Amino acid sequence: MSHTAAPWARRRYSGTVNFAEAPDGAELAWTEAGDGEPMLLIAGQATAMDGWGPTAELLSHYYRVIRFDHRGIGRSGKGDAGRYSTRLLAEDAAAVLKAADADLAHVYGHSMGGRIGQWLAIDCPHKVRSLILAATSGGKWPDAATQPDGAALEALVSGDVARLEPLFFDAEWILSNPGPTHAFFNSPASAWAKARHFKASREHDAWSRLSDVQAPTLILHGTDDRLTPLPNALLLREHIPRSVLVRVPGAGHGLHLDHPETVDWIRQFIARKTS
Repeated sequence: MSHTAAPWARRRYSGTVNFAEAPDGAELAWTEAGDGEPMLLIAGQATAMDGWGPTAELLSHYYRVIRFDHRGIGRSGKGDAGRYSTRLLAEDAAAVLKAADADLAHVYGHSMGGRIGQWLAIDCPHKVRSLILAATSGGKWPDAATQPDGAALEALVSGDVARLEPLFFDAEWILSNPGPTHAFFNSPASAWAKARHFKASREHDAWSRLSDVQAPTLILHGTDDRLTPLPNALLLREHIPRSVLVRVPGAGHGLHLDHPETVDWIRQFIARKTS
């Protein structure tokens, strides 16, 4: 189906950085590229919008891709210290959608971005046309099977890129994509902001509210994700009505980047569930 006749396909977007105003007045940097139905990308913990790299580019061939820097990250202001929770960060995401004049959007969240996306779908169901959750969970680990292994958690806390890379990406992908790898792991952020992002992600708990998600939901999860083990995705599928889970063989925590085939799966899911 051609996008040219649709009311949301008004123009080609340039990727210019704009600023939205968060509920507390903080400035949130955002950009857009592509034609088609709006798709909001929500990055993970302490990761700037540039971290979406080639995935954003691929998606922009089919959608109007809107990205933003979380508060305290990249070009966004840090805002009030008390607003660093996944539920309040979802209000930031809603503010970006408002600034982008996107009343209804597909929402794609990775890791902590998926946690934020859950609250956006719960609290603002009228804004979310479909929900894509990659490498994420509903919150605090209910049992040992959902917990990251000790070495993976230590690597995450350390911030050592050399230790983090194999937890996220395939070794060959890293070698072939040094630019996107560097952008993903080197988002501008202060220790103050990183600590608050870490706390927000760790304290997320939406298990009791996931049944309220109304949007068609696609769950993407790597079978080798050591930071958010696969049982988290199985529980998400149980809690979110009519959700669909796709296991990605051999993928780690960064499957949204090093498995570009997921873009085709997302397109197929959206076409099937929202047409």
